[in-house]
Amino acid sequence: MFQKILIATHNKAKLAEIKFGLLDIEKKGIKILALSDLKITSKPEETGKTFKENALLKAKFYAGLSNLPTIADDGGLIIPYLNNEPGVKSRRWLGFEATDEELIQHTLLHLKGVKLISRKAYLETCIYFYLPESNNDSGQARMTLFEQEKIYGHVAEKPYKYWDEGFPYRALLIVDKYNKYYDALTLEEHKQINHRLKALERLVVKISKYLLK
Repeated sequence: MFQKILIATHNKAKLAEIKFGLLDIEKKGIKILALSDLKITSKPEETGKTFKENALLKAKFYAGLSNLPTIADDGGLIIPYLNNEPGVKSRRWLGFEATDEELIQHTLLHLKGVKLISRKAYLETCIYFYLPESNNDSGQARMTLFEQEKIYGHVAEKPYKYWDEGFPYRALLIVDKYNKYYDALTLEEHKQINHRLKALERLVVKISKYLLK
């Protein structure tokens, strides 16, 4: 039985959110580690054509480096009007590792003058739990668990004035359910619609079932 889980992300904001989503697992005595705890600085080449493919690629890559059960996710903003971009390009939509501000301005530039009906968009996340062979006492070569979730809305004409560093696309999304900027949601509203936390909640149930075997 494993005693540690690695969160495979270098994004500090995403790391904090995933850690929060794993509190129930931590209460079971499982230690939650970050890449920085293991001094891992490398990154895989994200060659997947979908968020799901990239999430699995990252989980497998970091599980291979650490020999630990690993959780990795991939996700971003999908804008149908822009042929589903930025999609898997996400942080590298501009052809390089762009800053939050660059991504926000690039998105707005591509939608300049576009009417509200064509500004529909959604945030998607795909999350994998990857248990490598040497940490797997279930008799399987490896084990993977998967969840995904989306948040629907539309892209605003300007970013929210107080946006969270590390989540540039949230600064632009007005959430359908509340007709509010994502970053203007109350704590309770955020818990209700946060796609990563909702996906993690279901993933934790699956992991917990494995722990009880």
